[in-house]
Amino acid sequence: MLQDPAFEAFAAQDARFTVIGESLVDVIIDPDTQTRMAHPGGSPMNVAVGCARLGLATDLITHYADDPDGRLLDEHLQCNQVSVLRGGTAATSNATATVGDDGSATYVFNVTWDIHGASLPALASVQAATHVHTGSIATVLPPGDDSCFVLLQAAKGHATISYDPNCRPAITPDVDAARRQAEMFVSASDIVKASDEDLKWLYPHRTPEESLAAWLQLGPAIAALTQGATGPVMLTRHGRVETLAEEVTVADTVGAGDAFMAALIAGLATLGALGAAGRQRLQTLTRDELHALTVYANHAAAIACSRPGAKPPYAAELGPLPTAQPGQGVGARED
Repeated sequence: MLQDPAFEAFAAQDARFTVIGESLVDVIIDPDTQTRMAHPGGSPMNVAVGCARLGLATDLITHYADDPDGRLLDEHLQCNQVSVLRGGTAATSNATATVGDDGSATYVFNVTWDIHGASLPALASVQAATHVHTGSIATVLPPGDDSCFVLLQAAKGHATISYDPNCRPAITPDVDAARRQAEMFVSASDIVKASDEDLKWLYPHRTPEESLAAWLQLGPAIAALTQGATGPVMLTRHGRVETLAEEVTVADTVGAGDAFMAALIAGLATLGALGAAGRQRLQTLTRDELHALTVYANHAAAIACSRPGAKPPYAAELGPLPTAQPGQGVGARED
């Protein structure tokens, strides 16, 4: 395992992690029986669960109601030891998929994002956090998107920030508006992660890696690109690392990117590269440390792909951050 003296000081701080974003229920309706199968979902919620399973003390600022879907989410979060701060008054959000005879799915979204009513506890959470993560619908859907950005600004002085747009064109079809919103959150972040699908939609006239490199110029210290079976790429201003996707029997890819994000956060925590005290460490990661982080997060995503639904790995399954081996990494370079 990579050793760093900063990690002991980081762990001694009783560090807390705060995730801001939507929780929703994914509903699948069987076309023959009309049976309703409901599963906890939502990218930020998945990241919060992934962080908690990797041993990080995690708060989730979110919205869901005291209704059957909300109780499903509440049980899931409690079982994974995520502390929940809830706002809003609307019913629990859901995404319903009806599967046709050919196996294709038609989705209907019923999503509300509003954390009004939780403003004070949410502010207390981000003010106590060492690291804050957000993304997805929470950063683009009014009225909660403004609240989300205000909370990031309140955290910036003492916490590192991570962001994953996890674009949903069905929710925000105006790509120009989505691009402006994404770049505003990128500019407020230390760590950004996006999928190739996200970046192809946001910036159709350049490659995903070119778009990711452009994001680095807006302020983040590290940027990650997930590309499904092709494998991830990690960029800093000093270097680039890519690694091959692991060969696994894929059950589905639900939550794989969120498992990657949670493991990246946990890996950076291990390196003592989060929080105000770790920000300089984050900006000076070596190529070999970057490769170790890429392998670690990639392995978390592979585990998530090997089982159905959004099921990120536990710490015992993922193991420790791998030992850095100088010169490793497909296409690794240090500028």
